Amino acid sequence: MPPKELGRIDKPSAERFAGKRKLYLVPLILPEGNAPEEYAKKAKLYWEQAAEQVRNLEASLGAAKRVYHESVSEAGEEGLKVLEKSNLTSYQMAREKCEGGAQLEALEDRSLLEELLDWERCLLLGFASEKVSGMVSRFYVEASNKRYEHISRRIDESLQADEAAVLFIGEGHRVQFPQDIEVFYVNPPALDELHRWLRERPERREPDRPTEERER
Repeated sequence: MPPKELGRIDKPSAERFAGKRKLYLVPLILPEGNAPEEYAKKAKLYWEQAAEQVRNLEASLGAAKRVYHESVSEAGEEGLKVLEKSNLTSYQMAREKCEGGAQLEALEDRSLLEELLDWERCLLLGFASEKVSGMVSRFYVEASNKRYEHISRRIDESLQADEAAVLFIGEGHRVQFPQDIEVFYVNPPALDELHRWLRERPERREPDRPTEERER
């Protein structure tokens, strides 16, 4: 079932989704240490608007009981400490939800994530042999597929009936969510502005890859 974009659908009805599992998906916008002030302002506005839209969803459909975050493989306070070091903006939002009663879940399998990052590093080095390049590419795709399958399984196993959760994940993800989970895609106006800013500055584009690798 495709995600529902907030702002592009009617206001969700609590009665319609009563008893169902709900996922508020927040696209993960990564901080850029050397980004110009213009980008920093747009990113700040994005997170403010995203937080507000999640609060509106919670008011309509129920408060988030769980928080999931890409690249986090530890639950609770330990996971929040890791997140604080890697992405302060999403950490602040995740911390707010946890202080409100939500639980940060371990979303990633650490070994799968590390394997994927290692294969990616190999790809970035380049190869003289097409055979080796093909083999490494295949291993990368296999590791990526296993990672997304694990993420889907973790959400399915931990998110209970009639519960809502917040998921922070990159826009290029390929997670296939269980069909009985209603996914609401948080889409603040500032997100389109960020996309436009990046399109106009192609030299700033980065390939889609796990959050942790981009921040190392």
